[in-house]
Amino acid sequence: MARPRTPIGTYGTISHRRLGAKRCEARTRYRDWDGRLRLVQSTGPTKTAAELALKRKLAERSLFQPAFGGLSADSKFSALVDYWLEDLDLEDRLSLTTRQLYERNIRTLVAPAFEELTLREIGVARCDYFLKQLAKQSYNRARQARVVLRLALGLAVRHEVIPRNPIDHVSRLRRPARTPDAFHDSEVELIRDAIYLWEQREIVAGPKPDGQLGQVLEVLLGTSVRIGEVLAIRIGDLSLRGDNPTVHISGTIVSQKGVPTHRQDHPKTSRSVRTITLPPFAVRAIRERLKKRLSIDPNALLFCNRKGGPLTTNNFRRRLRDVTDKAGLKGVTPHKFRRTGATAINEDGGIDLAAELLGHTDPRITAQHYIVRDHRVNPMTATMLVSRFGGTG
Repeated sequence: MARPRTPIGTYGTISHRRLGAKRCEARTRYRDWDGRLRLVQSTGPTKTAAELALKRKLAERSLFQPAFGGLSADSKFSALVDYWLEDLDLEDRLSLTTRQLYERNIRTLVAPAFEELTLREIGVARCDYFLKQLAKQSYNRARQARVVLRLALGLAVRHEVIPRNPIDHVSRLRRPARTPDAFHDSEVELIRDAIYLWEQREIVAGPKPDGQLGQVLEVLLGTSVRIGEVLAIRIGDLSLRGDNPTVHISGTIVSQKGVPTHRQDHPKTSRSVRTITLPPFAVRAIRERLKKRLSIDPNALLFCNRKGGPLTTNNFRRRLRDVTDKAGLKGVTPHKFRRTGATAINEDGGIDLAAELLGHTDPRITAQHYIVRDHRVNPMTATMLVSRFGGTG
């Protein structure tokens, strides 16, 4: 019967030998990470001191074994960053946009504070302090930093470089209170007027108008979709005949580092794939655009540049801001039209219908981030109190 092998991380009998009048050596065989037995030794002025030094070395070696990729607990954080990014590429499960976002966040938000530290030195207290200080500047930056820190250190835990992930024990980040904002009906009309004046060249801002700015805004207002989803609408996504004209939302425009702006064949989430009935004002804007588009290719983009390629979301935001700023209207963004539509639908149809229109899986997200709260209490409360407590004054 074969003898059971010594478990990894254990050592045999410690032996000693005298190296001179004032030096002693303690040595033993240690079963290492790869299963091989290796000789480990330490010295000291006495037999006892040498043995204590050896045991400290063995304890440290047992806790922090060498890991894959040459990483150890004494590796710098910058080495883990490179190793983690390489691991993301090997997994190949992230979109290019998310992969670039993760790299940007860990190199710009996290690395300046951690790159010279060893992994052994990155504990709960240090991470907790870092995230709290960053949250004072920006909650979103702290949240994004925490995500990439957790993922990178989590890889180090899985590969047994460190024993635990310190991010699992840091304090919870507190999201600052934020009230969603939306356009009032009068503001919508002022924005429409500003774009009309710009198209008539009574407001001068940027290149010559081609009609698309106002048309895109009408579709935004009529669908409450994201700006990237509007710019990704293809001619084949439209069904304008009949009593219920619709648009099918099935993609978005993305601009990634090192890659030309292009149409991605899926929107932000699977729930975001949806078919929306268009109101008449959005249909009119689309028909006006189709007259100039002069294409019957179902894969051709409805809104495009002069060469038929996609418009970038950043350029659209910039153009909208330039025009509305010149008209004295501040804070006009495409996303605010999304909140405007959601608020209107919530008031007339309820939160579930608003979430369905926005493509949200959870109505709580819609309520928290997109619905402007009505602070007015139903006046029926006054009538009820009168009936209960009376009074003729």
